[in-house]
Amino acid sequence: MKFENLSQVLEQAPVRLEPLAEHHIEPLRAACAEDQEVWDIYPVSMLDEHFDRAMEVFHRTGNWVRFAVIHADTGKLVGMSNYINPDPNTKVTEIGGTYIEPSVRGSGFNDLMKKLMIDHAFACGFTRIEFRVDTRNKRSMAAVLKLGAKHEGTLRKNRITWTGYIRDTAVFGLLQEEWANR
Repeated sequence: MKFENLSQVLEQAPVRLEPLAEHHIEPLRAACAEDQEVWDIYPVSMLDEHFDRAMEVFHRTGNWVRFAVIHADTGKLVGMSNYINPDPNTKVTEIGGTYIEPSVRGSGFNDLMKKLMIDHAFACGFTRIEFRVDTRNKRSMAAVLKLGAKHEGTLRKNRITWTGYIRDTAVFGLLQEEWANR
């Protein structure tokens, strides 16, 4: 199993995930600006002057497989998502760092996007997928539970966000056999 296999185009209309490339950067900047308030509950901000710094940090973080999220019907970039720290030895990866703009929220778009990523990770030989969510982000926690992931616990005050807030992180796990039996 090679986690490089994770970095492929994944598509099921209307979702298209493309490995993040240079030509996605400016459209991603525009997509991130579509929701000014949401960034307060993210670990990093991707707004305005924070965007370039966040992208620099992402590029230095070598153990992420990054995707541009495209609305296949329109060709518009509407967000991003990632496999985080895929480990071929333990066969565990996290899905996270996800942002989708308000225009596609509540439409089933995120659910389909996550299903594509989950199916692909399991097809690549991973046996466990984790999700780590700021406990203030009720919408994301509900979405992860809806996928069938189990809440395995909460890491208390484990991360300082870009605003200085010290967050609690809910940890969810999804096993391959649970996904296959849903």
